[in-house]
Amino acid sequence: MRPFGFGIAGTGMIAAFHARAIHSLPDARLVGVASRSLESAQRFCAAQGGEPYASLDALLARPDLDVLLVATPSGAHLAPALSAAAAGKHVLCEKPLEITTERIDRMVAAHASAGTRLGCIFQFRFLPAVQTIRSALQAGRFGNLTFGGAFVPWWREPSYYTGSPWHGKRDLDGGTLMNQAIHVLDLLCDLMPPVVSAKAHFAVNGHTGLEAEDAATASLRFEGGALGLVHGTTSFYPGLPKRLEIAGTDGSAVLTDNALSHFAFRRPLPDDASALVPASPSATGAARPDAMTHDLHAACFAAFRTAVETGAPFVCEGPSARKSVALIEQLRKSAEAEI
Repeated sequence: MRPFGFGIAGTGMIAAFHARAIHSLPDARLVGVASRSLESAQRFCAAQGGEPYASLDALLARPDLDVLLVATPSGAHLAPALSAAAAGKHVLCEKPLEITTERIDRMVAAHASAGTRLGCIFQFRFLPAVQTIRSALQAGRFGNLTFGGAFVPWWREPSYYTGSPWHGKRDLDGGTLMNQAIHVLDLLCDLMPPVVSAKAHFAVNGHTGLEAEDAATASLRFEGGALGLVHGTTSFYPGLPKRLEIAGTDGSAVLTDNALSHFAFRRPLPDDASALVPASPSATGAARPDAMTHDLHAACFAAFRTAVETGAPFVCEGPSARKSVALIEQLRKSAEAEI
């Protein structure tokens, strides 16, 4: 059997992590990379492998392409996802799936009609610590849920915005919640009940010239009565680790970066203490957007490959990935009502 073929649309920073993740998988191959600039695709492929293309359609025409990885700016995911569906190719798209639910719904409908799979790269769902929290929730160990919080107090140097054609742009970046805090918001939406009401404030208070917010706070009420808080920013110098907090009447958990820093229950189990693992400083994106490894991407790619080959469910299908974007839209509507 031939190797499972991945292609990449886009050659930005995250595309390099995609390539490394592909290379780490058994019987997988990067078959090609498409960019609007052939020179950019050629430089990328010289370093990472694969064939360079200036046309996405040409890449999609390859019979050995099984999955297209979409690594374009956040607000430019729709077009390649629709083109892939029309070509009968599966799509695994970088977070967020798109920056509006209307665009996400179009992507979901196109792949449902084509009979192809559409998944989103929320790689932190594959953290062992997240699986530990999920199992405790499913077992009812938290009791009645009382609180859920998502905190992403990061810092980005001004060059992060001034040196990019899309960072900080409303129609491509979507703001700090959509671009940076989205990972923890996704976990909050995946693990907690639906949000039924929210009050938010957005601001640009750490950088200049941005179209979208670099700071946002919100208070939430979840179905069932639990309350919640959100804080996402790129103006918190020098940056602290991202954090997810979930609490109830019988237990609580805190995910700090990629590890459980707190995990305590009214009725402890023997394995609870072993779930606590110090966070790796190299895993944080607090100060450097490139300060991460490709391991979780590889786990995500492998799971999506299994879903494609066997028809099994994938942990982050389109409708599931939609939830965090819908929440951000709700928060933006609340913030704009104040203006």
